[in-house]
Amino acid sequence: MTRKLWFGRGVRDGMPIAIGYFAVAFALGIKATAAGLTPWQSALLSFLNVTSAGEAAGIALLGVGTTYVELALTQLVINIRYLLMSCALSQKLSPTTGLLHRLAVGYGVTDEIFGISAATDGDLSPYYSYGAIAVAVPGWTLGTLLGAVMGNVLPARAVSALGVALYAMFLAIILPPARKSRVIAGLVAVSALASATLSWLCTALSLSFFTEGFRIITLTVVISLGAALLFPLKEAKESEGVADGN
Repeated sequence: MTRKLWFGRGVRDGMPIAIGYFAVAFALGIKATAAGLTPWQSALLSFLNVTSAGEAAGIALLGVGTTYVELALTQLVINIRYLLMSCALSQKLSPTTGLLHRLAVGYGVTDEIFGISAATDGDLSPYYSYGAIAVAVPGWTLGTLLGAVMGNVLPARAVSALGVALYAMFLAIILPPARKSRVIAGLVAVSALASATLSWLCTALSLSFFTEGFRIITLTVVISLGAALLFPLKEAKESEGVADGN
């Protein structure tokens, strides 16, 4: 597949993500202006970070005048899961993929873009990620900007309802592969149940130090390791001669 086709495929798969991002970022823009950021500062914040939970936490800290050290540590804890996602995607990229391409792909790694990238068959082309990033990041940035400029005009219920689009997008990512594989469907169910249970325990036991970011990392490592041990994937034959037994 050519670079142009990979890019177009990324744009196609990234369009629903862009729509969902626009809705969620709209509400984020309102919070940013309430914390004292200008609309352009809010938009730049979204363009450089592209993380809903991280930005929401950062905006809240900026609003109360926190230190840079605390802000940096908070972002590290919340967003460290993207390190795991980047490591996973690096295994799907061709070994010949250069460092600049890998860094550019890493910039756009989000939960949703990781989902569609990991679901691609075979090796991942960086141009697929570029296509998804080319529509998703502007959707996120523009949503933040318009939310900062116009958000206060809309009722609070309307702004909250816009976030429903992101959950629908998550379902669109996980349902197709889950329908094809009972293992994936089971892992999705186990992940959802484990996440809900762990969140409830942290709330019930007041484990404030075990933040959402750490919970995601813990569940990702434990469930992924368990799945790898219980349901290992057999490597494809490298040549027809091997496949034919020659």
